[in-house]
Amino acid sequence: MSPSTPRESAATETAAAPTIQTVQRAALVLGSFTVSKPHLSLNEITSRLGASKATAHRYTKALRAANLLRYDERTALYSLGPQVLTLAASARAGLPIVNVAEPYMDELLKRVDETVVLSVWDGETATVVRSVDNTDHIIRIGVRTGSRLDLLNSAQGRVFCTYLPRDQVPGLTKLLRRSPEVEHEYETIREHGLSLNSPDINGVRSIAAPIFEGSSIVAAMAIVGTTVSVSTDVDSPMAQALLETTRALSRRLGNADEGLDSSA
Repeated sequence: MSPSTPRESAATETAAAPTIQTVQRAALVLGSFTVSKPHLSLNEITSRLGASKATAHRYTKALRAANLLRYDERTALYSLGPQVLTLAASARAGLPIVNVAEPYMDELLKRVDETVVLSVWDGETATVVRSVDNTDHIIRIGVRTGSRLDLLNSAQGRVFCTYLPRDQVPGLTKLLRRSPEVEHEYETIREHGLSLNSPDINGVRSIAAPIFEGSSIVAAMAIVGTTVSVSTDVDSPMAQALLETTRALSRRLGNADEGLDSSA
């Protein structure tokens, strides 16, 4: 095969330019949706694209055909489609922390015989990226991968609130001004390196601990069980097993335990 000439290369780049622009515009449309703004009108999408309404409509039609957008005729609003959930799950499954944490989670499961869950910060709250179920129990507690956990009422959410910089947690500064007792809870988490007092929901209790890469939190690991099987005692064998596991994993990621005492 003979090498292409400069003219041929230029022609190829020119032909590829519209394709690149199409991808960039499609990404811009999808990126316009957020947790705080999950629905957009065609006018809003048009404004964000900086194009004509006819152009915006062509993009929304193509994205709907690919199940990346859905349209509600009743409200005339667009939202992200089901295919986005599939892509998000695939992206989370490919995170380096998931592969590194797997053997640690499996070993912890053997030690405590309860469900073990790993979550990461998605910019607004904790999102589950891996869950190992306690399949030997008569009552099985499963946590769905991709679940977005309550920021304040989940053990893992509280861990992220404790160790992330305050400006990275939406609304946290305002919450702490309104509820000073929450600050005391975060101080307790920093003291023990564990979140032990998350609310019990339907007889289910979870305890969680941070995982650091260097001095920055990158994930949280939790044990999920019943109020009977999971103790809130910081000195319980289960709590200590969780703490030992997350600290070992953090050291694997380059943390020398200095992050375990850092403030948010």
